[in-house]
Amino acid sequence: MAFGGIVLEIFIPLLEFIAPVIPGDTFPYFFTMEIFQRALIASLLVTIVASLLGTFLMIRNLALIGDGLAHVSFGGVAIGIVLGAASPLWYALVFSITAAILIHEMQSREILTGDASIAIFLTGMLALGLVVLRIWGGGITTDIEGYLFGNLLLIDEASLDLISVICIISFVLILFIRTALLASTIDPLAARVQGIPVGAIGLGFSIITAGVVVSMVQVVGTLLVTALLVTPAATAQLIGRSFRSCLIWSQIIGLSSVILGLYFSAEMNTGSGSMIALVAAIIFGLVAIIQTSVKAIIQPTDNTN
Repeated sequence: MAFGGIVLEIFIPLLEFIAPVIPGDTFPYFFTMEIFQRALIASLLVTIVASLLGTFLMIRNLALIGDGLAHVSFGGVAIGIVLGAASPLWYALVFSITAAILIHEMQSREILTGDASIAIFLTGMLALGLVVLRIWGGGITTDIEGYLFGNLLLIDEASLDLISVICIISFVLILFIRTALLASTIDPLAARVQGIPVGAIGLGFSIITAGVVVSMVQVVGTLLVTALLVTPAATAQLIGRSFRSCLIWSQIIGLSSVILGLYFSAEMNTGSGSMIALVAAIIFGLVAIIQTSVKAIIQPTDNTN
């Protein structure tokens, strides 16, 4: 049995156990039908890893890299589709990892700033994908729109295998390097003095980010990756008072965004990726408004004469 099938077999009994209490007319199918069970499990795996990764991206001021690598991965998907690949995500993974390495090297060698190199890859690879599809791939079809905006029905057994492997490996690696990664982010010079390989840690983190971004493509689409990678982490920073609390809140907000997004998209017959992104943005907006209002009420007003 493939790795994704093993993950599916582990979670199916739990999904079917809670299915009777799930509200809605369509959403309960995510807990009883295999095609939707694959989509739900993939979404939850991706969200757990993305929320963890997003917290580190925020403190490293690399929020844009997820969006850039997602656009790069679309170029890989387009090439894979044109070449008739069984799973275009493998091409996306190669393109995304290559771009992550090049962006890191250009930034570390001070050839270009991080934002500039990300912007170049973002626009260049997205344009490549669109041109290739227009000339050899028949244009923007329904399947292509699924990769742009997310389509959970694209997650077949092979996709679940790849997503599961990427998510689990990325999660383990992040936990393994988390202390060194945090130290090199806060004070790179002190980290080098302590013998931490700052350059290698940064390169490894970029490669992990590339893999996680590819795993998110079918869930929220290349154009909406930031919704799961950055928005929950940004919301968590408004609430959390420490790095650990930010990690916890990021998980809670990310999972809530996905579950609510899937529920509303199923019941209202809308795109899953766009609804997840909208829910995440609404949660951020509500938290920001509530926090601002509470501060305005609690903090005394300074009256100067």
